[in-house]
Amino acid sequence: MKQRNYRPVLVTLAMAMFVAPLQPTFGGVISTQEYLVANDRDAALARVNSVLARTEVRARLEQLGVDPVAAQERIAALTDEELQLLATDLENLPAGGSLLAVVGIVAIVLLVLELLDVTDLFKKI
Repeated sequence: MKQRNYRPVLVTLAMAMFVAPLQPTFGGVISTQEYLVANDRDAALARVNSVLARTEVRARLEQLGVDPVAAQERIAALTDEELQLLATDLENLPAGGSLLAVVGIVAIVLLVLELLDVTDLFKKI
């Protein structure tokens, strides 16, 4: 019976055992503040998207020539601070009040993103 030579396999496994721990790891403990900021972003995004999901807001955006899907994509691309500001402004508006103010805020955000060359929405128009 022929014996198999396992030496190359054993040497490879031994080298892998010594090299694997040398690879950098990216896991780590995050602070409570970092966790809360991440949750705040999700909550703010949900609030803004719920406003954009309303039929009257969608109709007004379409009247202004803004695609609602493009608006949602742009809102998803906002920084945490911009998104929090937008969500706060939406919460501070009177109930049943100025829908025009909501659309105006969205339009301003879209304009800022256009000026920063994040998107090319207005170049298509």
